[in-house]
Amino acid sequence: MRRAAVGTFGREQKSKLSGELSSFYKIGKIMKKVLFKSVPFNKEHITLALESGVDAIIVAAGDVKKVESLARCTVIAEEAMPVIVFDSKKDEEEATARLAKGENVAIARGWEIIPIENLLAQSDNVTVEVATLAEAKLAAGILERGVNAVVVLPEGVEELKQIVAELKLSQGTLDLVSATVTSVQNVGLGHRVCVDTMSVLKTGQGMLVGNSSAFTFLVNAETERNEYVAARPFRINAGAVHAYAVMPGDRTTYLEELASGDEVLIVNHDGSTSLATIGRCKTEVRPMLLIKAKVGGVEGAVFLQNAETIRVVRKDGSPVSVVVLKEGDEILVRTDAAGRHFGMRIQEEIKEG
Repeated sequence: MRRAAVGTFGREQKSKLSGELSSFYKIGKIMKKVLFKSVPFNKEHITLALESGVDAIIVAAGDVKKVESLARCTVIAEEAMPVIVFDSKKDEEEATARLAKGENVAIARGWEIIPIENLLAQSDNVTVEVATLAEAKLAAGILERGVNAVVVLPEGVEELKQIVAELKLSQGTLDLVSATVTSVQNVGLGHRVCVDTMSVLKTGQGMLVGNSSAFTFLVNAETERNEYVAARPFRINAGAVHAYAVMPGDRTTYLEELASGDEVLIVNHDGSTSLATIGRCKTEVRPMLLIKAKVGGVEGAVFLQNAETIRVVRKDGSPVSVVVLKEGDEILVRTDAAGRHFGMRIQEEIKEG
């Protein structure tokens, strides 16, 4: 069993850092926390980790101030995150007991799946060491929910960016289906919301938006250029203020409630997902269209601005402008069970139109 000695690391500082770490565990279903351990201290590795977007840096107590001088970030002394090597059942039992007490511990690299499953059955605060993307993905998928955090060791620095992208940005895959457009109608003026993200999106990427949480349309980002307007690939002209938007963590929200700093779910035409942070939202009165589409016997609707730059997505991933959309066209949507309360999934008889 291996533990770092507390040494000169003060109780007050240890308590502060431990408290910061515990807040990491309030996370969604899929997104995990990624910590990078730089012991011994390596400034180049730490700079790369900070640029990659890790949630915290773990260093020796004497190096905490060095990291704090590089960026505004969470720095954890390794003494506040003791490491337990699983050599026997007793080590697993000790980890279980310490986690039950609210302590922050990491399971040393070399862990096996069954002991981690046992920990996950009893704790929501399981953290493991990894050194490769494959190990990180394995840890994130154990029991279909995975550990809450991984500590990437120095030998994993070359794959660190990929690990962050997989565990922090990817939100898994959603099932999109092809729906048949049944009508496109002019419906007058309404307030619509432009979601300007801090990310450059690609053709076939956007947000899922709709009148009902059970039937949402893939609205393409403004990735396409035309002779009148330049592309704005950071923007999704997402629809009317009342519409539902599918969010990270299996939640929904009204478009009107989105604000700067919020994370939104970006969905690709193949169903893969990622996160983007909102830089700003613009709500303005514009002429609107009511678009309806049907999957099987289920029909859904969405209100989108009547303009050439607003596009939904065909089943082959190509965007199609709403001004040329017509009855019979095939576009991508997501169907789901209805029933949300403050954005959270609930079991309730409900009809939305």
